[in-house]
Amino acid sequence: WGVPVLGGHTQLGVPAALSVTALGRAERPVPGGGGAPGDLLRLSADLGGGWRPGYRGRQWDSSSHRTSAELRALSGLVPSLAATAAKDVSMAGMVGTAGMLAEASGCRAIIDVATVPTPSTASTADWLTCFPGFAMLTAEAPGRTEVRPELPGFVSSAVCGELVPGTGVGLRWPDGTVTDAIDHTVTGLGPAT
Repeated sequence: WGVPVLGGHTQLGVPAALSVTALGRAERPVPGGGGAPGDLLRLSADLGGGWRPGYRGRQWDSSSHRTSAELRALSGLVPSLAATAAKDVSMAGMVGTAGMLAEASGCRAIIDVATVPTPSTASTADWLTCFPGFAMLTAEAPGRTEVRPELPGFVSSAVCGELVPGTGVGLRWPDGTVTDAIDHTVTGLGPAT
């Protein structure tokens, strides 16, 4: 058909269900599994707001104080990054989402912990595993030369890792040590075709 389905989640071990965020046409759809070894990982996130009451360390609320115009501005973020792959960071946190993007791309993700955009009031461990209000993890080819359009002023964006051969997710600490956060696939569905 040429009509992309955006959003939704695949879960194993629960009754089958389809959840759809949007149907539409896109000139250049960005797949969740379009990354390749050598691609850089970028986190673009709204670091404003704070922990949702009753969910400290688990759910970051950056959206409830934003205006409609600010929320609409977020819809242009992924196309402006010219990403090879993209996944919204949700209940799996950044680490789990990186694992899903890497698995769908047939790769392993390495996250450079020190370069991940993080709110000043969140611990690294909580931020890497929480459900942020708005965060997109994207893969991009290294050495791109095109000019990147300006992102909304309230979005922080930084290259914070890479895709490499293998499976799972490694965390690279400031001293260069890499520890496994996930040493297997996340969904078990394998690379997207």
